[in-house]
Amino acid sequence: MLRPLLYLICSILFCNAPGSSIKTRNINSVSIETIVQDSTLNVRAIEIVQLTDRDNACIFLTSDGRFGSIFSSAFVSSFDDSEFGIHMVDLKTDSIRPNFRALAASYNNGFGITIGSPALIYKLDADLEKNKIVYRDNHPKAFYDAMAFWNKNEGLAIGDPTDGCMSILITRDAGENWEKLPCDKLPKAIDGEAAFAASDTNIAIVGDHTWVATGGKVSRILFSADKGHSWTVYETPIVQGKETTGMYSIDFYDDLYGFAIGGDYTNPDDNMANKIRTEDGGKTWTIVGAGKDPGYRSCIQYVPNGHGQELVAVGFKGIDYSRDGGKRWKHLSDEGFYTIRFLNDSIAYAAGKGKVSKLLFRE
Repeated sequence: MLRPLLYLICSILFCNAPGSSIKTRNINSVSIETIVQDSTLNVRAIEIVQLTDRDNACIFLTSDGRFGSIFSSAFVSSFDDSEFGIHMVDLKTDSIRPNFRALAASYNNGFGITIGSPALIYKLDADLEKNKIVYRDNHPKAFYDAMAFWNKNEGLAIGDPTDGCMSILITRDAGENWEKLPCDKLPKAIDGEAAFAASDTNIAIVGDHTWVATGGKVSRILFSADKGHSWTVYETPIVQGKETTGMYSIDFYDDLYGFAIGGDYTNPDDNMANKIRTEDGGKTWTIVGAGKDPGYRSCIQYVPNGHGQELVAVGFKGIDYSRDGGKRWKHLSDEGFYTIRFLNDSIAYAAGKGKVSKLLFRE
């Protein structure tokens, strides 16, 4: 009786843990349905928001200042499209046409931040009259890359260094007010260290834990265990040393298991040190899949319910899937995207140059 009991304990305690030997799906294909197509669009910021228990929407921001919503079937009646409700508004303010690369959703509110100076944070609403600017950074070097929220009241945006440290904005009042952290509260940036506004996935959050991926000549992890009140730095072995190298995207499955991807977009086939994994909350990282495709990718996401083993990476050279924590990869499509978000373990929305698409992954 002892051996069966030991097997039972093992199965409960270990066999379903991320990184353990478990049976995962084997996705073999992806079908792509383009929902929004416009050659003038450049979309790197998307999120999926839950509207009701049964309905959801994909929201996105564009490089030419538009805010779009793709509603599920229950909300289609107000629109002409027979399958999707698509609504877009122009956020141009006076003479400024905002260029968005980052978007965050917090319960009933959406927030977008623009690149360049002045950097503007918009509080978003499908009703154009309700959109408003809630923060403005006039620093001549202002350039923000990503946004995320811990909960309905607390969130952050991160950007390139301005005064010797990464730019980090914090809100504690549901986005009504934002405060820029002083450099004496943050790790000092190293010369050539910045971040990439490639997919709005430079930030990963699990509970109160936050990981920020920097890139460029130096590519490190800034970590906070207390929602941005204090910060520390972890080194990574990802390719770095040039302005175009480093981590472009990071995701965590739980507070221990994480993955980062990037490389060098000017040398997209280089695959020697562009994929790294951690199993200790980001303290240490290991190169995985060295010398194996994919090369440069701009976004990495864990597949929901994939036990920390299933990952999807996208970039302008296509879509790739791993079922073993990133050691081996399967190329699913040559169609390029900048960023992706999962609705569930089989459906995702992806965006890129001139399009927003719905993706269906199949075994």
